[in-house]
Amino acid sequence: MPLMRVSHLDRLFNLGMRGMTLLAKFLLIFFLARFLEPHELGLYGLLVAAIGYALYLLGLDFYAYTTRELLKYDRAHWGGMLKSQGALTLVLYSIVLPLLLLVFVGGKLPWWAAGWFFALIILEHLNQEASRLLIAVSDPLFASAALFLRQGAWVLLLVPAMYADPDIRMLASVLVAWTVGGFVALSLCVWRLISMRMGGWSLPVDWSWIVKGVRVALPLLVATLAIRALFTIDRYWLESLAGLDVLGAYVLFISIATVMGAFLEAGVFVFAYPGLIAAFQKEQPANFRLGMRKLCMQTVFLVIGFCILALSLIDPLLHWLDRPLYREHVEVFPWVLLAMALYNLSMIPHYALYAQRLDRAIIQSHIVALLLFVPVTWSLVSTWPTLAVPVGLCVAFSLVLVWKVAAYIRLTPVRYRHHSPASGV
Repeated sequence: MPLMRVSHLDRLFNLGMRGMTLLAKFLLIFFLARFLEPHELGLYGLLVAAIGYALYLLGLDFYAYTTRELLKYDRAHWGGMLKSQGALTLVLYSIVLPLLLLVFVGGKLPWWAAGWFFALIILEHLNQEASRLLIAVSDPLFASAALFLRQGAWVLLLVPAMYADPDIRMLASVLVAWTVGGFVALSLCVWRLISMRMGGWSLPVDWSWIVKGVRVALPLLVATLAIRALFTIDRYWLESLAGLDVLGAYVLFISIATVMGAFLEAGVFVFAYPGLIAAFQKEQPANFRLGMRKLCMQTVFLVIGFCILALSLIDPLLHWLDRPLYREHVEVFPWVLLAMALYNLSMIPHYALYAQRLDRAIIQSHIVALLLFVPVTWSLVSTWPTLAVPVGLCVAFSLVLVWKVAAYIRLTPVRYRHHSPASGV
């Protein structure tokens, strides 16, 4: 299977849809920062972080196994594999969802948000799995359209309504609109998957296949939970150090910085990694090298460009928000921007390792980064209470980048890294 061929028009459409989604997310975070009190924005950040982390417990990163399995077979077999994955999902729901009540019992989140919290977890998880499947089977354009419905369209309706009506300027309005958008997106994804006419649905659930997949996915899950823990612990740790008001400023700044990753996901990563997997499985080193060269150049270019743009625009944006608290803590922004830049650069060797099934290096880098983040941040708490967390993230993601680059150089066969005139590949 050659590298996935995508026309310039398709790529522009994908970037357009993702761009509209990002614009909507920008509007949401900035209008929330302007209309809500900082402590409410901080609570929103805690909810988003908790939902994001819970998604991995529900999914077990099983998609990492399913994706590579699907690419081995034609559509006549896909239904059976997806049916088995669905059975695993039901088991995980019965275990994980009750445990998540501890977040409310422990007082980390308010009980009034519990219903929306669980509805959003389920919708986000099912949407996420459906989108990953669409991307894996080379339908990233439809995945982007569904993402726009899930994260963008409802925002473009809600923001003008909040602007016009002060009575709905509350966090509950956001949760309601988010839930509706997630339901609409999921309905569309289900229709699309049904229209693909995949076979194998009549086959019984293959528990041996599930067990094999869990064994493959669990180590990757450990790695994912370790790296995502950094994006969850940071908020809860900062809230304990400085309170919800300062956390609100942090949520604003890191929300801006994480847009960088969303741009890369839309314009680079979703097109790159299926081709890398296929090139390696089919032993096509020339295609693999070409894919890596494009991945590297496009990622570096977008990271540098985004950082320059973000640093030049942050002051005018804070002036528009007219919230003194955010300007008081603007020194946090360059640090979170650097952290996100390092993290996104580490995705270049990450996808190369993932395509070759060199998962151990990925797992090791994420676990060690989490273990490093805690003592580094702890050591800075007494001197830099508001900067300890973002500086800790920078140190952790620097380690991840160096570790993955070293693993890529050490473990990737030479012919997949360099052209060999002697072999002709």
